[in-house]
Amino acid sequence: MPDDPRVYRVYLAWFGPGLVKVGITAEEREGARLREQGAVCFSWLGRGPLMAARRCEELLRAALGVPDRVSYEQKRLVRASLPGSGERQGEVRALHARAAGLGGWPESLEPLPCRVVDHGPLFGLDRLVPAHGVVRELVPDGVVGGRVLAAAGPDLHLEAGQGRVVVLDTRLMSGWGLAAAPAGSGITVPVRALRTPDVQDQLW
Repeated sequence: MPDDPRVYRVYLAWFGPGLVKVGITAEEREGARLREQGAVCFSWLGRGPLMAARRCEELLRAALGVPDRVSYEQKRLVRASLPGSGERQGEVRALHARAAGLGGWPESLEPLPCRVVDHGPLFGLDRLVPAHGVVRELVPDGVVGGRVLAAAGPDLHLEAGQGRVVVLDTRLMSGWGLAAAPAGSGITVPVRALRTPDVQDQLW
């Protein structure tokens, strides 16, 4: 609501080379929003009232040429080929410096210094291997089994046997009852290939 009295923060989130977005979140949530989105790195840009944060968000999106969202499919495609921590943090610092140097920031928004938070170790992204597919849907009596390699946002990267890696979007699990499956059960639910733009779903 426009009269929301809470303090908001503007953030710069990095998901992979060239995959950057600017957004806002309530200050009381701290970095939870960034972890929910699976941001590999992020830095705060400013803090202030809601409407000032929104104006700054729109200003920076336009000036930096970044989108208002990055799809999960894009994030999944790049997670196994990320540059090292130093390189990705350097990209965030460079973008933060560009943002800080822009004119037109709302007067009621307090600029914040660049302090990059790197979620790579938290998510388990180091030495992650590329995913072969994504769980398309859950079905009655279906099994999703595997060893967890990484967890980024709602996505679990699972080693499903025979060198296959499958991503499970845990948002699909809403409303389903869970039970333990026998060891080595593998995956018996529909799985599709990872998509690049303009490529249709494929069964895997």
